[in-house]
Amino acid sequence: MPKHIRSVAVFCGARAGTDPAHLAAAQALGAGIAAAGLALVYGGGGVGLMGTVAEAAIAAGGRVQGVIPEFLTRVERPSPVVAELEVTTSMHTRKTRMFELADAFVTLSGGLGTLDETVEIITWRQLGLHDKPIIILDVQGWAQPFLAMIEALIAQGFVPESNRRLYAVAADVPAALALLRDAPPPETAAPAERL
Repeated sequence: MPKHIRSVAVFCGARAGTDPAHLAAAQALGAGIAAAGLALVYGGGGVGLMGTVAEAAIAAGGRVQGVIPEFLTRVERPSPVVAELEVTTSMHTRKTRMFELADAFVTLSGGLGTLDETVEIITWRQLGLHDKPIIILDVQGWAQPFLAMIEALIAQGFVPESNRRLYAVAADVPAALALLRDAPPPETAAPAERL
C-alpha cells in the first residue's frame, strides 16, 4: 500500500441485506484490509455488515477502530471483539471522527446511513476539504441506482462532469483493494476548482 494510506474507513450497513454476496464482500474486505497492513475504521456496530467487516479484519490480525454515537450503542450493539471503540455524543461527531482517523474511504453496501456518509464524504472532497481516495464497492449492482442519480444530476446541470473524478467504483473487493494500492498521493486543490 502507498505510504499515505495507513487506515481505511468503511461505510456499510447495520443490516446484512438479502443477498449473501454482501456478507461475503464484507468478510473479504475486512480480511483484505488487514492483510494489506491497514487499520480499519468503521461505525462501531457489531451487527450487519458493520460487525462482519470488523470481525473479519480482527480475525485476520488487523487493527480495528470503531466509532459509534452513544445512542446507537443499544441498537447497533458494538462487537465485544473490537478493542478500540470510541463513543461519541452525536452522528455528526462520529462522521467527523471517522474522517479524521481515515486516509481513504470505501463504501460497501448499506442503507440510508451508508448513503448519507458517502454523499457527505464526496461533497467534502468536492469542496476541497480533503483529497482522500473514495471507493464505491458495487457489490451485485448495489450502487447502480446511486451512481445513476449522480449521472442524472450531471445531465441536469447540477453537478459538473469533473465530479466523476471525486470517487472510483470497484466491482469487487480485489478491485477495491487494487484502487487503494494504486491511489496517488493527495493533492491540495482549491474548492473553486472542484465546483
